[in-house]
This record gives sequence, structure tokens and C-alpha cells, in this order.
Amino acid sequence: MYTPNQLQEVIENAVRNINYPAHPERLYEPIRYIMSLGGKRIRPVLTLMAADLFNGDIQTAMPAALAIETFHNFTLIHDDIMDNAPLRRGKQTVHEKWGVNNAILSGDVMMVEANKQLSMLNSTVLKDALNTFNTTAQGVCEGQQLDMEFEEQQVVSITDYINMIRLKTAVLLGGAMKLGAQVAGASVTDAEQMYEFGENLGIAFQLQDDILDVYGDPEKFGKQVGGDIIANKKTLLLLKLKELANESDLMELEQQSINKDHTDKIRNTTALYDDYNIRELANVEMRNYSDNAFSALTSLKVDEERKTELFKLAALLMNREY
Repeated sequence: MYTPNQLQEVIENAVRNINYPAHPERLYEPIRYIMSLGGKRIRPVLTLMAADLFNGDIQTAMPAALAIETFHNFTLIHDDIMDNAPLRRGKQTVHEKWGVNNAILSGDVMMVEANKQLSMLNSTVLKDALNTFNTTAQGVCEGQQLDMEFEEQQVVSITDYINMIRLKTAVLLGGAMKLGAQVAGASVTDAEQMYEFGENLGIAFQLQDDILDVYGDPEKFGKQVGGDIIANKKTLLLLKLKELANESDLMELEQQSINKDHTDKIRNTTALYDDYNIRELANVEMRNYSDNAFSALTSLKVDEERKTELFKLAALLMNREY
């Protein structure tokens, strides 16, 4: 069994060895740039871990892993345009560096490149792999659309929010794992179980992100704490508060939404969360999805020893420090 660190290294080498055309330079240079920014490569790592779990050869599964990573980075280019984000992983975003039109076009070509990677898979698994990849990619786009629509909506239910993060974030983890299983020749049932594991883990991870945004240690979390509060982002915590708060506190929350003093806004909103025990309620919701993920992996009929690295990685992802 490979460790995530070993697979991360293998993926980094594979990414460096992708040969994009030299011309037109302004079309392909942004792709080389975004792909070289690194990150944890968690999605392609999960693809290779799933393949390895079913005794698949990781080099045979590599085109699937690279397709997942290329697609993920394509979504980052377009997300950054939609969010008007100046930085990605501490570096200039593609649209800031090359302009919006260039960034859109380079992103489009990345989707083509992802499909080219997939086409290198063995023909016996190609049809199933394409179906999984395309269903996953479509789901991610649906999730992004819902996220944008939620910004305009006054009322968003917790059920709708969970579905949005499932699509926007979690289906890509589920799809990455299912793809790896399929390439390794796993049964339909086992591949679906890998999907269940990845999707539930993805939802739990995003809910944990919501909690850490308010209660995390900024040194350990790696982001500005309270960013979601400043942006009035509809997270699980905010939606749960709106569900439980009395009329007076809802009015206070409304006042805080237009508070220009960010430090004061974070402090007052967090105090409302504390009054209604929102942190613990969100933790319960997060743990439900985390438990579902571990349950899917536990019941998978594969030698227990082969699951060890996946269990360790999942535990690591779900135990980030507050």
C-alpha cells in the first residue's frame, strides 16, 4: 500500500511531465502556471489510493488522477474569475495575470485536456470512467450555480445548503474515488461504496470548514478567521442560527450583516452563535457525515490492512486543529 505522501510525489512528477503545446503561448502558459501551483493534490491522491485499494496499478490509473486534477484546477480558474479573487495559493490568479478572456479560454482547454487524459485509459473501463467523470463534472458546475444563486436568496434551507456543498465540493471527492476503483476493476457495488465514502467525507470536510472559519486558530487554519461572517456567507452556522434565534436576535443579526467594523461584526455574530450553542450543533451535523464516510469504508469487503492508509488520511482530514 502506498502512503498519501508517496502518491503526492508520484502525482507531482506526472504533472511536471505533462506536455502541453507550445503555441499559442498565452493559451497554454496559464495552464502550466495553475497546474504548477501545487496544493495537497488530495483529489488525485484519492483516485490512486482507491485504485491501489483494489490492487490496481497506480501508473495505469494515473490518467484518471490527472484528469481529476486538471478538471479541479480548471474550476479554480473559473471560480476565481467569478469571485474576482486576486490570489490563489498565495500567487496571482490566472485572470489577474493574463486577463479574464484568456483565463476563460485556458480554463476551457483544460476541460479538453482532462478528457484527453481520460482517453488514455484502457478501453475496457473507458466508458464507465467517462460516465463517472462527466457526471462528477456536471455536478460540480451545478453546485457552483446554486452557490451563486444562494447569494441572492433571502431564505436558504439547511437541506438546500447541504445539497449545494455536496455538489460543489463533495461529488468531486466521491467521483475521484469511484474513478480509481473503476480503473482498478472493482465491482459496481464496491465502486459505488467508494463514492459514498468520498462524498460523505467531502460534506463533513466542508462543514468542518464552516466551523473552523469562526472557531479556528488562524495560525493553524491557514485562513482569516471570520471571513464567512464578514462576507455574510450562508454557512451551516448562519442558517442554523437563523432557524433557532428569537426575533430580537434575528434583528441583531440583520444589523450585524451591514456592520462595516469587521472586528466588531465577527465578535458580535460569534456571540450570537455561542448563545445558541451553534458550534456544537454544527459539530453534530459534521460528525454524522463523517460517521457515514467511515461506515462506508468499514463495510467495504476488502482486506482490513489495505484500508489502513485511507482510514488514516480520512482521520487526518477530519481532525484539523481548531
